[in-house]
Amino acid sequence: MAKLLPRLEKAGLLIAAEGLKGGYRLARPAGNISVLDVVHAVEGEKSLFNCQEIRGRCALFHEKPPQWATRGLCAIHATMLRAEQAMRQELAQTSLADLAHSVRDKAPPPFFEEARSWLDERAQTRRTGKVRQRRRAETTQPLPKSKSI
Repeated sequence: MAKLLPRLEKAGLLIAAEGLKGGYRLARPAGNISVLDVVHAVEGEKSLFNCQEIRGRCALFHEKPPQWATRGLCAIHATMLRAEQAMRQELAQTSLADLAHSVRDKAPPPFFEEARSWLDERAQTRRTGKVRQRRRAETTQPLPKSKSI
């Protein structure tokens, strides 16, 4: 997560807040952030399929493959490009709000109160843990050495 959150911030999807109550929040409404936006921020816009162009190395061809064998786009590559295009289109049409609504629609009613309690407890633990760490640091500081006469 430590590597992903700055990428999402750089892409303009998150805003970082510093301080005791710091953290990250969405830079715009969840309905305006597509899953494809997140994928691009995390993975970049590289192609998912890397064609190895094996047609030219087919064992059936003794030396150089015939021109018909390597003409045009490889059928496997073309299929993978169409599949990737369909996937990206679906990711572009699905927002973070859509994902949240999907969870909301299928989760039992107590889930959200349990989740909120868990988050509140974690926040409280972080706050009190930091206070304890500060106090421990203050009490374990070495005493200044006194000069002996």
